[in-house]
Amino acid sequence: MKSEHYLHGGDLDAASAFYNIDRNSIWDFSGNINPLGVSPKAKEALMANIDLITTYPDKHYTHLKKQISHYCSVNPSHIIVGNGSTELISVSIKTLKPQKVLVLGPTYSEYEREITLLGGTCEYFELKAQDSFILDPSKLIHTLDASFDMLILCNPNNPTSTGITMENLELILNTAKKHDIFTLIDETYIEFCDDPTVYSAVPLIAQHDNLLVLRGISKFFSSPGLRFGYGLCSNGALKTSIEHLQNPWTINSLAAFAAQVMLTDTDYISQTHQLFVAERNRVIKELTSNDALQLFVPAANFVLLKILNPAITSYTILEACMKEGMLIRNASSFPFLDDRYIRFCFLKPKQNDKLLTKLKQLTMKKE
Repeated sequence: MKSEHYLHGGDLDAASAFYNIDRNSIWDFSGNINPLGVSPKAKEALMANIDLITTYPDKHYTHLKKQISHYCSVNPSHIIVGNGSTELISVSIKTLKPQKVLVLGPTYSEYEREITLLGGTCEYFELKAQDSFILDPSKLIHTLDASFDMLILCNPNNPTSTGITMENLELILNTAKKHDIFTLIDETYIEFCDDPTVYSAVPLIAQHDNLLVLRGISKFFSSPGLRFGYGLCSNGALKTSIEHLQNPWTINSLAAFAAQVMLTDTDYISQTHQLFVAERNRVIKELTSNDALQLFVPAANFVLLKILNPAITSYTILEACMKEGMLIRNASSFPFLDDRYIRFCFLKPKQNDKLLTKLKQLTMKKE
C-alpha cells in the first residue's frame, strides 16, 4: 500500500515526532548530507569568531564573492549569493517570470512549486526507468521550442543521481539560446561526483548569458542550517534584477564568514571526495548482487533503487528501517515514481553496511 505520509529528506524533527524516536539516535540516510559533518577548519573559526553576530555583514559580500571566485574559477562579477539555493531558485523565477517551463523529472519539487506560485505552468520531460533515468540529449533538444521560456535541470539529478555531461549541456544550451529559453542548472550535488568537471556547467557561464548555475554548502559541506547558496551567471542585467529583489543582508554574518572558510578547507574537501568515491563504488557492487532491487548507477552521493519484490513497498522498507533508527527516503512522492522506489545517501562505511544488510533481509525473495 502506498504511504500517504511523506517526509522531506533530512527532516529529522518530523521523523522523530512521527515515529516517536529520539532525533539524535537516527542515522539520516534521507538528507543527502556529508556524514563527515562540518569542516573542522570552519568549526574552529566559527567558535573563535562568534562575536561576528554583533555586526552587520558586508552588504556586497566582497570577500565572500572573492573566495567563491577562487573556488569555482569564475569572475567575481558573475556571482550572486543567497539564503540557500532555495532562495536563489525562488528569486530567479520571480525575476524571469516564466510562463511555461520545461523541467526534467522526476526531480526536486521546489522548482514546480515556485513556478506555479507565480502563475506559470510546469511541464516535465520524463526520465524513464527503462533508460536508467539517463537523459538522451537529442530527445530533449527536439522537445525544446519557442513555447518554453525556461528550462530547469538538476545535475546530478535528485532523486535519480544521474548526470548530464558538460558536452551535452553545451548542446542543450545552444538549442535553448536559439529559442530564447533561459536555463537554470542546479549543481547542488556536483562536488560529490568522481570528477565534477565531467558534469559541471560552470566553464560554460562566460559564453552563455542564458544560464544560471546554482550551488550551496548544505550537502557537500554538511551545513544546511547556515542557509547559504550562490549562483553563477554572466548576464549582468539578470544578476542586477535578482539582487534588487533580495532583502538586504540576505546572508547573516556567521554564514558568510563560515562559507569563506569552508571553501578553503582542502583537507576536508579531499577527505570527502575520497570517502564518496570509495563508498559509491563499494555500495554499487553490494547492491548489484541483490536481484530483488534494480540499481540505477549513481553519479552523486545517493542512489535510487526500484523494488522488484512485489510483496513489499517503499513504505514497508521505510518502516522497517526506522525501527532500527535508519531513515531512508520513500521516493514515491516524486513525479513519475511510485511505491516501488526508495532513495538513500551514503554515510560512513559501517553505517552503510548496516543499511545494506537490512535491505538484503527485507527485499530478497523467499524461496
